[in-house]
Amino acid sequence: MAETDQAPPQSDQLAAMNLTDAVEKHAFSDRVLIRSIVGRPDGGAGLSGQKVRAGGWVKTGREQGKGTFAFLELNDGSCPANLQVIVDAGVAVLSKLVATGTCVVVDGILKVPPEGTRQKIELRVEKVVSVGEVDPAKYPIPKTKLTLEFLRDHLHLRSRTNTIAALARIRNALAFATHSFFQEHNFLYVHTPIITTSDCEGAGEMFQVTTLISESEKLEKELIKSPPPSEADIEAARQLVSERGEAVKQLKAAKASKSDITASVAELNKAKENLSKLEERSKLKPGIPKKDGKIDYTQDFFARQAFLTVSGQLQVETYACAVSNVYTFGPTFRAEQSHTSRHLAEFWMVEPEIAFADLQDDMKCAEAYVKYMCNWLLDKCLDDMEFMAKSYDKGCIDRLKMVASTPFVRITYTEAVELLEEAVKGGKKFENEVKWGIDLASEHERFLTEVKFQKPVIVYNYPKGIKAFYMRLNDDLKTVAAMDVLVPKVGELIGGSQREERYDVIRERISEMGLPLEPYEWYLDLRRFGTVKHCGFGLGFERMILFATGIDNIRDVIPFPRYPGRADL
Repeated sequence: MAETDQAPPQSDQLAAMNLTDAVEKHAFSDRVLIRSIVGRPDGGAGLSGQKVRAGGWVKTGREQGKGTFAFLELNDGSCPANLQVIVDAGVAVLSKLVATGTCVVVDGILKVPPEGTRQKIELRVEKVVSVGEVDPAKYPIPKTKLTLEFLRDHLHLRSRTNTIAALARIRNALAFATHSFFQEHNFLYVHTPIITTSDCEGAGEMFQVTTLISESEKLEKELIKSPPPSEADIEAARQLVSERGEAVKQLKAAKASKSDITASVAELNKAKENLSKLEERSKLKPGIPKKDGKIDYTQDFFARQAFLTVSGQLQVETYACAVSNVYTFGPTFRAEQSHTSRHLAEFWMVEPEIAFADLQDDMKCAEAYVKYMCNWLLDKCLDDMEFMAKSYDKGCIDRLKMVASTPFVRITYTEAVELLEEAVKGGKKFENEVKWGIDLASEHERFLTEVKFQKPVIVYNYPKGIKAFYMRLNDDLKTVAAMDVLVPKVGELIGGSQREERYDVIRERISEMGLPLEPYEWYLDLRRFGTVKHCGFGLGFERMILFATGIDNIRDVIPFPRYPGRADL
């Protein structure tokens, strides 16, 4: 090969590469993502010699060499790893850069650090473009290890911590995985309403949506400012109408000019209008409107009682019974006075619905979806999962691998109860009594999945008395075609069922459970007109994150937790 045809040395190649060839520049920002530097297989070493602009928040900073230079650990949230930045005192005032929480944008050259250091690449700063300073004495998120409980009191800043940022990326990945799974399987994403007039669970623990209170308060203020007319005011107005009417009569009798009569009629109409307003205003009463001793919801915004949804299932079924495969993914609400580490007042649900499918299909879909999410995290979020394994739950990655690769055990509810009764006979103690007909408690579910089988378990065919009216009645007339997916760490992850598609049966079930038929007439129409066999399930999205990460409290895996007594921001 001629000398001119030889490839130049690697160092020359790197120097010849321009920024866009070497580093992924953010499409909508004049900077390079830190992930695109340190997230490479070589840790960024291959980018040595490149000029880049980086921005982020200082995780730790320290002045070295008697104040001649400073080390900054910079993170922009694109990955858990930091970029080490070195700034000389001649470039900027170091004391303004080193405080934890400081935001900096810098231009510099990437260099391979000396051998023996942890970093594969570092940024030597040539210019400090901008600084968002922090007063360390006042900044509530110092670099010391903070408890997750403490961070709940600083929601607006907690995403700057390694843990909450990692959880945000994991949550994002699971949301992306959810849409990818259902789109790949030809499901239509349907937006179901947040405000609803039906209670899917029949639980009654719903947040009410009303303007009656605010309207009532507004009226009370208005009545104080401008009191309603007295009876004397109304009587005076009536007298004026009578006088004006008499005046018109007299003018007509006297065959007065048309213009005089017209003017007099106008005066009469004005008096009538004023009387009407006074009479209407006299009816205004402070307080919430009532009728027959009960709140009059016909005066409310929607002219009926309305609530925040507990589930989008009933509504999304209307689309399943028309376009076949659908799913909804959005916030749901429960006004439950629960302070446990497993409950939130606002949480997200993933709810697919499949037409022309039965309980077996439902279980198959649920298992495939959970495995898909586990594989997605292992493939696309491993760095964050490694952080969770190191910091919170050393078994979380193994748990994801186990669930992704293991067939789920399937047992009937009756078999599950028998296994729990055997365990009790063998000396196992449960706080909640075990007998056929109970709703399995979390301790029972976790025993089955963590101790008995040590893998995911699907329990199906539950007693009809503990399940919702819309679940399909089995031939034994005692159980319904319902299923729960149980996984280690959280117990129940998914609850689903084949829906009752037989009109007569579901009508009877609604009545049997003491629910009024009228609010569900639209739901019954789906069975009256072109009914179809269909099924679906709901996955508590935050529970999936708890399962994946090993975090103990559900309040830490949602960006802005709402629970009794707290709704910050």
